[in-house]
Amino acid sequence: MPVYLWQIGKTKVFLRAGQMAELDTRRSEVLGRSASVIQRKIRSYLARRSFIMLRRSALRIQSVCRGQLARNVYNGMRREAASLRIQRHLRMHLARKAYKELCSSAVSIQTVMRGMAARNELCIRRQTRASIIVQSQCRKFLAQLHYMKLKKAAIATQCAWRGRVARKELRMLKMAARETGALQAAKNKLEKQVEELTWRLQLEKRMRVDMEEAKTKENAKLQSALQDMQLQFKETKELLAKEREAARRAAEVVPVIQEVPVVDNVMLEKLTSENEKLKAMVSSLEKKIGETEEKFEETNKISEERLKQALEAESKIVQLKTVMHRLEEKILDMESENQVLRQQTLLSTPVKKISEHLQIPVTPNLENGHHIDEANKSNEPQSVTPVKKVGIESNGKLQKSNLERQHENVDALINCVTKDIGFSHGKPVAALTIYKCLLHWKSFEAERTNVFDRLIQMIGTAIENEEDNGHMAYWLSNASALLFLLQKTLKASGANGATPSRKPPTPTSLFGRMTMSFRSSPSSNNLAAAAALTVVRKVEGKYPALLFKQQLAAYVEKIYGIIRDNLKKEISSLLSLCIQAPRTSKGNVLRSGRSFGKDSPSTHWQGIIDSLNTLLSTLKENFVPQVLIQKIFTQTFSYINVQLFNSLLLRRECCTFSNGEYVKAGLAELELWSCQVKEEYAGSSWDELKHIRQAVGFLVIHQKYRISYDDITNDLCPILSVQQLYRICTLYWDDNYNTRSVSADVISSMRVLMTEDSNDAVSSSFLLDDNSSIPFSVDDLSKSLQEKEFSEVKPADELLQNPAFEFLLE
Repeated sequence: MPVYLWQIGKTKVFLRAGQMAELDTRRSEVLGRSASVIQRKIRSYLARRSFIMLRRSALRIQSVCRGQLARNVYNGMRREAASLRIQRHLRMHLARKAYKELCSSAVSIQTVMRGMAARNELCIRRQTRASIIVQSQCRKFLAQLHYMKLKKAAIATQCAWRGRVARKELRMLKMAARETGALQAAKNKLEKQVEELTWRLQLEKRMRVDMEEAKTKENAKLQSALQDMQLQFKETKELLAKEREAARRAAEVVPVIQEVPVVDNVMLEKLTSENEKLKAMVSSLEKKIGETEEKFEETNKISEERLKQALEAESKIVQLKTVMHRLEEKILDMESENQVLRQQTLLSTPVKKISEHLQIPVTPNLENGHHIDEANKSNEPQSVTPVKKVGIESNGKLQKSNLERQHENVDALINCVTKDIGFSHGKPVAALTIYKCLLHWKSFEAERTNVFDRLIQMIGTAIENEEDNGHMAYWLSNASALLFLLQKTLKASGANGATPSRKPPTPTSLFGRMTMSFRSSPSSNNLAAAAALTVVRKVEGKYPALLFKQQLAAYVEKIYGIIRDNLKKEISSLLSLCIQAPRTSKGNVLRSGRSFGKDSPSTHWQGIIDSLNTLLSTLKENFVPQVLIQKIFTQTFSYINVQLFNSLLLRRECCTFSNGEYVKAGLAELELWSCQVKEEYAGSSWDELKHIRQAVGFLVIHQKYRISYDDITNDLCPILSVQQLYRICTLYWDDNYNTRSVSADVISSMRVLMTEDSNDAVSSSFLLDDNSSIPFSVDDLSKSLQEKEFSEVKPADELLQNPAFEFLLE
C-alpha cells in the first residue's frame, strides 16, 4: 500500500476511502492460504499415520510368515538328522552283529586248531618220554652189568693201594694238625693283643674323663675365687672412696679440730697398705689364671693326642678283629676238612663195608636218560693213582671251590647294594635283598661271621658324603627298613627252648652254613623254599646278629642326625635375617600379616619354605618312613623357635611393633606350609613354635598399657616364664605409633615374682635350649611299618641274573 493512502496519528490510523475493502480482500487471501497450508499438513499427517500402520502390519505379517517358514525348514532338518542318526545306529548294529559273528567263528576255529596242535604235541611228548625211559633203563642195565664186572677186578687193586694211601693220609693229617696248632697260637696271641688294646683304650678314656672333670672343677674353683676377689676389690674400693671423702671433709675443718689430720694419715696409710695388698692379690690371681689357661691348653693338646692314639688303636682293633675272624674261618674250614679226611680214612679200612657201599651205585640222572659211566671213570685213575686218592682230592677241591664261591657271592651282594638300585612298591630293594641273603645263608644263627662287619663297613663308606641329602635319604630308607626287618626277625637266644636232639649240629661259620645249604638234599631245599614264602620269620639271633642290629640302629640315628643338621645349617643363615624386618622396607611394612604376605613376600622366609619343600620332596622320593620325616621337621621347627625367640630376647631392635608384624607374616607362611603338607609329614611341627608365636602375638597387640599381668599369663602368653615376659616388656618399643609398653604395676609385679624365684637356677635363665637328641626308638620305627608291605618287593635285577641268587625269587 502506498504511503499516501494512509497516515498514522497519535492514537489512531487514518485511511482513505476504499482502502478498507482492499485490506479485507488481502486478509481473506491470507486466511485462505493459511487454511490450505493447515489442510495440507493434516492430510500429510493422516497419510503418514496410515502408512506407518500399514507398514507395521506388513512387517508383522512378514515376520509371522518367515517364522512359520523357518519352523517348517527346522522341522525338516530335524527329521533329516533323526533319520540319519537312526540309519547310523542301524548300520552300526548290523556291522557289530556281523563282526561278533565273524569273531566268534574265528575264535572257535582257532580253539579247534590249537586243541588239535596241543593234542599232537602231547602225543609226541608221551612218545619221546616213553622212548627215553626205555633207553635209560636199557643203558642202566648195560652200565650196571659192565660196572659189576669191573668192580670185582678193581677191589683187588684197591686193597693193595689202601695201605700206602692210609700212610700218606696220616702224614697229611699230622702236617694239618701242626698248621692248626700254629694258627691257634696266632689266634690266641691276637686275642691277647686285642684285649690289651681295648684295656688301654678304656683306661685312656677313663683318664681323659677324669682329667676333664678335674679341669672343670679347677676352673669352677678359680672362677669362684676370682669373683670373690673382685667383690672384695669393689668393696675395698668403695671403702677407700668413703675414707677419702671423710678425709677431705676433715681436712676442710682443720683449724677447728687439730687432731683430725693425724687420725686421717693413719687411716690413709692403712688404706694404701690394703690397696697394695689387693693389687698384689689381683696380680697373683692374674698369674694363676694365666697358668691355668696354659695348663688347660696343654691338657687340650694332650687329650687331642690321646684321642688320635685312641682312634688309631680302634682302627688297629678293627683290623685285628677282621684278621682274627679270617683266621678263625680258616681254622674252622681246616677242622672240617680234617674231620672229613678222618671219616674217609676210618671208612676206607674195612673191605666189607666198602663192598656193601659199592653195591649201591649212585647215578645222578642227566638229560634224555643218560647216566655217568663210572666204569670209564674208574679205569682212567687206575693207571696213575688209586680211586680213593682221587676222591679225597676231589673233595678238597670241592670245598675250596665252595669257599671261593661263597666269597664271590658275598662280594657280589655288596657290590650290588652299594649302587643305587632304587625302590619297588615304595620299599627299598637293597634292604630286602640283604635281608633275604642273610636269612638264606643263616647268618643270624652263626656264632662267628664277618658278613655283618663288611655290611657295616659298606654303609659307613657310603655315607661319607654328608652334604648330599638325596644320598643320605636313600641310605636312611634302606637302613631303617633293614632295621625293621631285623627287629621283627631276631629274638633272644634260648627263647624257644632247646632244639631237638635229632637235628644234626650246624657249622658255626658262615661259609660252613652256606656249604651246608649248597650240599643240602632236595627235600631240605623244598622245605627252605616253602619257609621262604613268608617275608619275615623269627630266628634265634646270636651275638654277631644282635651286634649288627645295634650298629645298624646307631647308623640310622647318625644318618637322621646328618639330614637334620644339614637342614639346620641351610636355614640358620636365613633365620638371622628373618628375625628383623629389612630397613629399606620398614616404612612400607603393611599393618597386617595377611596383606604383607600377598603384596611383598619376604625372600628370606620363602627361602626357608623352599628348603623345607626340597628336603620333603627328597625324603618322599626315597620313601623314608613317615615317622622319621615327622621327627625331622618337628626338631627343625623347634630349632626355628629357639633361634627366633632367643634373638628376640637378646636384641632390642627386634622387640618392635613393625618387626612383630614382619615375623608374624613369616610364621603365617610356615603355618600355611604345615597345613599344605598335612599331618602325615608335618606332625606336630606347628606346635613347636609356641614360644615365638606367643611373643610375636604380644608385640603386635594394641593398648598394652591396659593389659594386666593375669591377662598376659593366662590368655596371651601362658607358656612364657616371668623372666621372659619381663625381658620382652622392658625391651619393647613402638617404631610406628610410639605407644607405651605394659603399665608400671605389671612390671613391678614381674619384678616381685623374679625376686621370689631368684634362688631357683632353672627359673633364672630366660633363653631356650635346642634339643639335638634322637626323638625316636626302634619300637616307634617298627610300629610305623608293616610286614605285608614287603611282600611284593622285587629283588635286584643284577643279582637275579646270577644263578647263586635264585633263592631271591622264592
